[in-house]
Amino acid sequence: MTRFIHDKFAKDYLEELLKDYGEVKASEKVSGEIKEIDVLFTPNQQQKSNLQILGLLGRFAENLAIIEPFRNPASADEICDCILKLLEVKASLRREAKTNKTKLQDSEIPQLWVLTPTVSETRLSSFGTMQKQDWLSGVHFLPDALRTAIVAIHQLPQTPETLWLRLLGRGNVQSQAILELQALPLNHPYQKATLELVYNLRQNLKVNQELETDDRELIMRLEPLYQRDREQAKQEGRQEGIQEGRQEGRQEGRQEGEQRLIIRLLNRRIGEINQTLIERIQGLSIEQLENLGEALLDFSNVADLETWLNQQQR
Repeated sequence: MTRFIHDKFAKDYLEELLKDYGEVKASEKVSGEIKEIDVLFTPNQQQKSNLQILGLLGRFAENLAIIEPFRNPASADEICDCILKLLEVKASLRREAKTNKTKLQDSEIPQLWVLTPTVSETRLSSFGTMQKQDWLSGVHFLPDALRTAIVAIHQLPQTPETLWLRLLGRGNVQSQAILELQALPLNHPYQKATLELVYNLRQNLKVNQELETDDRELIMRLEPLYQRDREQAKQEGRQEGIQEGRQEGRQEGRQEGEQRLIIRLLNRRIGEINQTLIERIQGLSIEQLENLGEALLDFSNVADLETWLNQQQR
């Protein structure tokens, strides 16, 4: 089953996009029977004006929100489970307000956004959903008292405003969104980080033996894009390393420039690396550093780096 791989991608992806605008809690536990909220988002009021860059997703994040993404079409029971989580959060907030002798304001209760690739008209009708005039097609609101909306990703219009949600779709919808992501300006604040998450998803899917048709097609569509970006990153890494080395004016300077570049790339790729690993990298030759610059594009964690370094010592 690859659902868990996609679930992790969705949580990591939403956290990456929303972390600059408030507090993001993934897999937040709620009271009652053991349940977890996929993403609980608390906005930072000082950052709300910048949310427009995320389009429709940014609009969801203007207020306290629970976001529940589904890889497969959400069933009626799954939607009910999401609503139950929201009601448990609301009940907890009411108890807290009562203890503090304060009144719980509507703005303190999260809005639930259930993200599903598709949803039938029969299912929407069973929940009594409605369209609101100032919202895009594909966003179906339940009665106001439930503070819930079902977002049918494949029903969203293909516009820049919906890009960041369509990336959580399936098949052609997700593939088209990835092409639009790749076409964004290189200085777009979320292009590079999002592509890295997509490539990590590709890598995690490739090692799975039980792929669905959509997953196999996604890997095939990503392969040329990944290889192209990999080659571009390799060339940029070499050029930056050479340039830094030339600025030093000597062979040692070039090597130090390569080392600094590789360490920066690793920190962005797999997180901050410790001093022991830094010292091992500093002991590599220029040729080995260039090889590491290519190899690190396939790293998913620190263990991949350690394995690569161990191979160099053989």
